[in-house]
Amino acid sequence: MSVSHRRPVPLSKAYRLLNHGPTVLVSAAHDGKRNIMAAAWAMPLDFEPPKIAVVLDKSTWTRQLLEASGSFVLNVPCAAQADIVQTVGSTSGLERDKFQAYGLQAFAGELLDAPMLEGCVAWLECRLLPEPHNHQQYDLFLAEVIAAQADERVFSDGRWHFEGHDALRTLHHVAGGHFLKIGDPVAGKNLDD
Repeated sequence: MSVSHRRPVPLSKAYRLLNHGPTVLVSAAHDGKRNIMAAAWAMPLDFEPPKIAVVLDKSTWTRQLLEASGSFVLNVPCAAQADIVQTVGSTSGLERDKFQAYGLQAFAGELLDAPMLEGCVAWLECRLLPEPHNHQQYDLFLAEVIAAQADERVFSDGRWHFEGHDALRTLHHVAGGHFLKIGDPVAGKNLDD
């Protein structure tokens, strides 16, 4: 993906980057170390300021980096990245730098040190909202989205539009390493802006 296709997304519309329920890749960095992992349980929580929730198991290296740094990125991968999603979701970052091991290209975000994966269709930079009880009891992490970007070929004017870009459709995990990609639009009454 060319850098020329990335455009800032107004924070008031950042929740729409996740509102259709895609599988995400969570990346974090701390003290010169970085990692990326797949997460199927992520969702928007609030509009202003935009907030999200993501579930991260206690055993993951990404979670350790996220807790240490207080920040992370939700990368929204596309159908063309299904193999990468499966790979980074089924290997440990404790054993290898996944970016180096799998030839993943990352770029720096606007505000955070967490790596942002090239080729995705959206990126949300997130600041952790400390809730130690939720972290320990439920593996649930809440965060404020402080910056967001999307690929303008499939997201503009606050809306997803995948027509003509099948490889850029978002992935949806349906268990056991199986994914679906988002389908075609269905006409409906437009009730919001």
